[in-house]
Amino acid sequence: MAGRNIGVAVDFSSCSKAALRWASTNLTRSGDKLILIHVNSSFQNEQGAVHLWEQSDVTKTYGVSPDKETIEILTQVAHQRGIEVYAKIFYGDPAKKLYEAVDLVPLSCMVIGSRGLSTLKRALMGSVSTYIVNHVACPVTVVKENM
Repeated sequence: MAGRNIGVAVDFSSCSKAALRWASTNLTRSGDKLILIHVNSSFQNEQGAVHLWEQSDVTKTYGVSPDKETIEILTQVAHQRGIEVYAKIFYGDPAKKLYEAVDLVPLSCMVIGSRGLSTLKRALMGSVSTYIVNHVACPVTVVKENM
């Protein structure tokens, strides 16, 4: 059976780390590809997928600063479950770029963290996770930070 492309939206916040931990523990299996989808809101040319450990200076080249905890989660899942880990960097509006990633990568499913906005904040600011759940064509799991 061919492996799946499992997308995890990451911005290195505590809620995206919770989503990454959940996907690593509950969803991945040997042969899958775990694809980190990061959206940088600054305007730059989009870059292609890069194997996480092939790029020696991710921060400088792509404007992404993965933290130690995220790297540890990824290293553990790669070694223990035989998962390949990739990163895809997009530039622009997070909701729209995550939506595009589903078809561009392509993804079998997506896991995204929830910041737990109140009803008022969600109405004023919008919710990336709500947009993704309502618009993408693949299964989506929303993980709350305190799970």
